[in-house]
Amino acid sequence: MESSLEFSNSFTSVSSPSARCRIFKIIVIGDSGVGKTCLTYRFCAGEFLDRTEATIGVDFRERLVEVEGEKIKLQLWDTAGQERFRKSMVQQYYRNVHAVLFIYDVTRPDSFRGLPAWIEECRRYSLGQEITRFLVGNKSDLRDTCSCDPSSINVEGQVTRDQAQKFAAAHGMILFETSAKSPPGEGEPGGGHQDRVEDVFMALASRLKRQTRPPPPLLNNTGVSGSYCGSYCGSYTGTASFRLPAKKNPHKDFWTCTC
Repeated sequence: MESSLEFSNSFTSVSSPSARCRIFKIIVIGDSGVGKTCLTYRFCAGEFLDRTEATIGVDFRERLVEVEGEKIKLQLWDTAGQERFRKSMVQQYYRNVHAVLFIYDVTRPDSFRGLPAWIEECRRYSLGQEITRFLVGNKSDLRDTCSCDPSSINVEGQVTRDQAQKFAAAHGMILFETSAKSPPGEGEPGGGHQDRVEDVFMALASRLKRQTRPPPPLLNNTGVSGSYCGSYCGSYTGTASFRLPAKKNPHKDFWTCTC
């Protein structure tokens, strides 16, 4: 199984107590070919992949961002859209998830119609509406140019923004339409309301920061244990009843959770 790991230029080592940050696991799901890999690569590397192959297994990327003065690490798990590549790793993929991005291609109605199956798969692994969920329509740059409001464009073979908005509202999601290919800040044809890839992930980071417990103070060397993990290890679920034991790291002068 091949995987990749990308870091942004702002990545900071977390080997010292002062550099600790909360870690959030975000899974990116949707049919094959909707642009999941291109979206995550654009956000983490700042570039568009002109040529990609179908993901086999999982592509893993991460980026450190700052939200209201706090550094947060977003771990993006991009899974294969084709079922034959996913069977061996589905359970691991859905473990300890903080947020889900459902991706569809605005020019492929079949990828939009396939979303309920992805929602059902999440439900089977206990990822319901209590988890932060965004709906992202990708490849908006390919939508036909029209002088009317893009939300009402009804071109055969395309998904309108109105259709997507109704679906998002029905499933408790926030809708974004964007393009991994368009340069940052470039407007959507006919409307100029394209959501930049950066904005999608930063909005997600902001919501995760607000919805989860703030990080705990560093534990001292007195043997104190039982503090909340605060998502430092990626295993924190955001529930107030979830507590983790702590122990001193033998290689570092501070305590950490035992997740």
